[in-house]
Amino acid sequence: MSWSWSRAACARDDTRAASADGPPFAVRRSKALSSFEGRRRARILARVEPADIVRGVVVTLAGYLIGGIPWGIIVARAMGRPDPRTVGSGRTGGANVLRAAGSRAAIVAGFLDLLKGSAVVLLARLVGAGLLFEILAALAAILGHSRSPYIGFAGGRGVAPALGSLLVMYPPLAAAAVAVYLAVFFIGRYSSLASLSASAVVGLIAILLVTSALLPPLYLLYAVGGTGLIWLFHWDNIVRLVRGQERRVGPPSGSV
Repeated sequence: MSWSWSRAACARDDTRAASADGPPFAVRRSKALSSFEGRRRARILARVEPADIVRGVVVTLAGYLIGGIPWGIIVARAMGRPDPRTVGSGRTGGANVLRAAGSRAAIVAGFLDLLKGSAVVLLARLVGAGLLFEILAALAAILGHSRSPYIGFAGGRGVAPALGSLLVMYPPLAAAAVAVYLAVFFIGRYSSLASLSASAVVGLIAILLVTSALLPPLYLLYAVGGTGLIWLFHWDNIVRLVRGQERRVGPPSGSV
């Protein structure tokens, strides 16, 4: 009997002590974490100034306008060659410039198209827009290249500016894209199939790098968005590839 009374008294004492000390440890810990998360979110929101958002939007718009510069047409005309829109696939990218104006014009136009992607990412970095807007500017350049506002929303397939942006953002992915493109191209001489293969492989590698914590999660946006845009702009090529009607480049032509 005495032992039972003693145990009950100890329990009462523990209860009083717990009441005096406040809520149980688990509850206090949960509240502390919630408070910490709230303060962290408030600090993040406080750092996002309206000027930062405006800067990012301007950079993204600039990416679209820079991406839309139709270098294939400009170079062909400067060399006194036919407009690439009147030849082959009617596109303004490197492979169709090759058909319309020859290899020299194709190399110059392709290089300038590549620089568009590099330039917009460097512009985003120069103004401190952050990784998100670097990626959005790169995607905007791909979009502008294929849907140029200067030539009635026509253009190329977006491959060159995509490669140019990768050269600045993560060069190993650009190297992988070039390797896959060349391997597939020299096997079948289909520029379209090589571009589709390269974009798909690079997208998968980027996803693996993100899931392995080797790249920031924002690169998922580029992996999915960039690959998706390139495949979308190659849709007519995909249809011809399936039907066995795609053009090869050179002797046996692809697309751009």
